[in-house]
Amino acid sequence: MSRFSNFAVSFSLICILAGGITAFPTALSAGGGLSVAGGWLIGTIFAGLVALSMAQIASAYPTAGGLYHWSSMLGNRGLGWLTAWFNLIGLVLAFGSINFGLYDPFIKTLLAPLLGIDSSGWGLAHQMGWIVLMTLSQVLLNHYAVGLTTRFIDLSGYLILAVAIALVVLLWVNTEVPADLQRLVTLRNFTGAEGSLWPASSNLLMVFLSGLLLATYALTGFDASAHTAEETHDAASTVPRGIIHSVLWSGVFGLFMVCTFVLVMPDLAMGVSQGTGYFAALLDSIPLVPRACLVTGILLANFTCGLSCLMSTSRMVYAFARDGGLPWSKQLKQVDPVTRSPVAAVWVCGVGAVAMTLYADAFAVLSTGCAVFLFLSYVMPIAAGLWAEGRHWHDKGPFDLGWMSRPIALLGVLGGLALVWIGIQPPNEKVLVLGLVLCGLLALFWWGLGVRKRFRGPPLA
Repeated sequence: MSRFSNFAVSFSLICILAGGITAFPTALSAGGGLSVAGGWLIGTIFAGLVALSMAQIASAYPTAGGLYHWSSMLGNRGLGWLTAWFNLIGLVLAFGSINFGLYDPFIKTLLAPLLGIDSSGWGLAHQMGWIVLMTLSQVLLNHYAVGLTTRFIDLSGYLILAVAIALVVLLWVNTEVPADLQRLVTLRNFTGAEGSLWPASSNLLMVFLSGLLLATYALTGFDASAHTAEETHDAASTVPRGIIHSVLWSGVFGLFMVCTFVLVMPDLAMGVSQGTGYFAALLDSIPLVPRACLVTGILLANFTCGLSCLMSTSRMVYAFARDGGLPWSKQLKQVDPVTRSPVAAVWVCGVGAVAMTLYADAFAVLSTGCAVFLFLSYVMPIAAGLWAEGRHWHDKGPFDLGWMSRPIALLGVLGGLALVWIGIQPPNEKVLVLGLVLCGLLALFWWGLGVRKRFRGPPLA
């Protein structure tokens, strides 16, 4: 991978045209415009602090499976083991949520009506059929056409920027709603309202903070640059750039996009009541031909987002299996002699992601769950690095934060934990807390059964 390719794999996985659109109702139905704009801005700052600390560690240890390697080297094998499982679960949840979101609202609510297809009667069978079809095509590309997949991801980096800019411009050109910037700084409590994703709450601070989940979900996945480090030229310098720039540009362009949605929406309360259908309603103001082009570009960007996620997840599985951390490690670490793709890992990730979407209304749980698990896995090596710096971690890579290293790491840990805490608030608290506890206990139980003897952690040389 070139420098741009390594950036593109994280930028495509973040994909503001995916999470920035599908998770938008999460913030809007919490505190209205202030939750959207303020939540995105604060969430970007938190994610940026995490990205800076991760970039410094990635520069020192540019390996596939980076996160749990870092936790093992800077902390201990047990912390590395727990990091690996949380990261793996988060990535599989992310892959499932991407293709779930690709089906609805994009295929069901946007593409089908545009083609004159009545999708009002589509149910679970249609949902699973589309998800399986999309996942299978992504698996086949990652298995048999790694070079083509990388080119798709490279093009997606340009496509996301072009479509996001075109979307914002076309919405502004065709809107009849007068610009009211006051919307972006006004907190309106929509919790408990018709269509809101949140139960009624009188705690205005929590209402506002709930909006951070939009940015938290949308701006995850920048660890993809680290997972593909062993396939990247000059990884010690290239990977940190990929991590930081993917968060920076996604945060900047995403802020303009989500703020535009708030400002051109005819009525915020109506937008809340429409749920994920808000986006189709916004596009109705755009003439048919440019609207069709936009929908096509958004679908391609979302499909490539899934490709990037599968590439990242399969490389993490491959690395974990290579180090003896997974059952059937011998099979999962196999690499195709022709395509050089970890084929067993690719297929297992695809099956796991489809299984995660079997629950009919899974998107809210999948999207929030992936953000919670991923940010926990991000925080662990950063906390280990904060403790190890000056003790047994002295040799850093080309990207060195210098005297800012510890303050940024501390803020990154606190910010990451804050995002996790917000993620486990109602209405998903029971599912996510139970999932976190069960996953943690099972990982520790398995570790105690003797895996600690087989899993030696990443090789140190």
